[in-house]
Amino acid sequence: MEHNGSNSKSRDGRKRVLVVGAGAAGMSTAYHLSQHRDKFDVTVIDAVDYCGGQAFSMPLDKERHGASWCNQGVQGGSYIFHHTLTMFQRQGFHADPVKLHVSFGKDETFWTNVFPTTLLARHQKEVVRLVRMLKIIRWFEVFFALLPLRLVFKMFLFSEEFTNTIALPMTALFLGTGNATPEVPTIMLERLCTSPTYGMWYPASKDTVVENQPPMVVFPNFSEFYETWRKDLVSRGVTVRLSTELTEIVHRSKNGGVTVRLRSRRPASDGHNPVGADQDIPATEEHYDELVLCCLADTAKKVLGRTATWKEKRVLGSAKFSDDITITHNDADYMKKHYENFYREDLANTQRINGHDHSHRLNYAVGSFRPMYYIKMYDQDQSKLEMCFDTTNYQSQFPENVPFEQHVFQTIYLNKQRDGHLWTDAEIREDKVIRRDWWHQLCHSYTHYLLVVPWMMFLQAKNNTRFAASWTLVNAHEVAIMSGIAAAVDLGATYPEDLEHDRFAFLCFRLYYLLAYGKWYRRHYTKGGKKDRPTTEAAREGSSWASGVYGSVYKGPGVGEVERATWREEMKKGTSTGNLAEGNAPGRSQP
Repeated sequence: MEHNGSNSKSRDGRKRVLVVGAGAAGMSTAYHLSQHRDKFDVTVIDAVDYCGGQAFSMPLDKERHGASWCNQGVQGGSYIFHHTLTMFQRQGFHADPVKLHVSFGKDETFWTNVFPTTLLARHQKEVVRLVRMLKIIRWFEVFFALLPLRLVFKMFLFSEEFTNTIALPMTALFLGTGNATPEVPTIMLERLCTSPTYGMWYPASKDTVVENQPPMVVFPNFSEFYETWRKDLVSRGVTVRLSTELTEIVHRSKNGGVTVRLRSRRPASDGHNPVGADQDIPATEEHYDELVLCCLADTAKKVLGRTATWKEKRVLGSAKFSDDITITHNDADYMKKHYENFYREDLANTQRINGHDHSHRLNYAVGSFRPMYYIKMYDQDQSKLEMCFDTTNYQSQFPENVPFEQHVFQTIYLNKQRDGHLWTDAEIREDKVIRRDWWHQLCHSYTHYLLVVPWMMFLQAKNNTRFAASWTLVNAHEVAIMSGIAAAVDLGATYPEDLEHDRFAFLCFRLYYLLAYGKWYRRHYTKGGKKDRPTTEAAREGSSWASGVYGSVYKGPGVGEVERATWREEMKKGTSTGNLAEGNAPGRSQP
């Protein structure tokens, strides 16, 4: 396989590679380049004073909430996240399993995957028609794939209420597409319901749209994980320079490498250095042979500046972003006002549906309905959403039983510029607020898959510059990790042996590499000439990780087998408490 790049090298013969961004993509790039210390001299920089990018942990009052920390930015993922889960294992961490409970809407617009509700009964004919529509779209996917959801649901004559209260929320949950959901490509919803590998709602139900509780994984302490990963990189010879900002790319050429201008930053107490600060600190120029931009598309376009080609300006400029805020809080009254947090008999549909008895789901929900993920549709415009996590129910470091009034919530308000007038953030009591975090988030509009994703291969490796980040496909931690591996491989690194023997991970990587770089990665460890060689430990381990349909379900040391195993581990360390409640409160499906 050929690799792009300049032949320019540092004095010791190694290529000097600058990785901009210490999030999942940047750390992944550096890690896989560091497996070849004789070939690469790697430097990682980030403007903030911690590694992890959008993924980090924040401190909590352990005695009140039952845990001393919670994750922010990234909560968890799917068993198909083979690369992410493998990296947890490499750094001595693990994810925990969880079965997802969701709560969409309020009062007469409420529905859930846990039990049938009156909203679904009211739209029973459309529920059946949705399943039929998904089959049609699956058959003719090439025609429907990139059409926006709002258009397709109008084409199939679905009501506004059904589209806004049922179809859009179940799609918004996937990758947090939020208020861009009406514009997301139809293939996202179709695959969510029809794919046996990564279909969260597979198979769709003619009775209640969805009936399953998707098996998910919840991630470990991200601040500890990324700090451990940083130390591992340093031990492998990687230079990690935090509080160091790339202000400008001064020069790029095919044979002359890359000249950049960097500025040191004054570290903030929490590591989150403010954007645009420290302009009084002078910038210095440095030269590298290769550049990997692991930052947002609009940031990449900005720092490329005068060196940006017309193709880079056009493609990177087509990515759309919105400014969102996450408020981490403990305002249970706000949650009770805006969301359904408990089983309500008056909203449950106790009738047989299409001749099927769902009493077992109702009986389960009475004592076990504990929503982890919420979506609220605004009354003024039901196509606009507010999203929320109950981190106490979702994240595995919390005790199993905590009074609802002591739960920690993360409410996400979306697209301030367009939809800020709908926000109800002012209703959260100030004394209940734990932290506020602003995000510049990718909008998964259908235009992203017309104007950005298919054209990235024509930008990669030009002028010794590569792009690695989740926005190159979809906003997921797994994609960020894969994008970093792809950048490293394109520079000359080798895809890991254990993952090459994990057939699902290897297929996902090869498809991503084909899409992002226009190349098909050739087998290195599993090609025909090596089949008769003795099996290595890495090969044996990797080949055992792929289970389930097409090997999609990761079954390795990167994920545990018991829910809330992290809680038990944290209790031993004294960073989590025991149960703060004996069981459910009277008349409630949770404490």
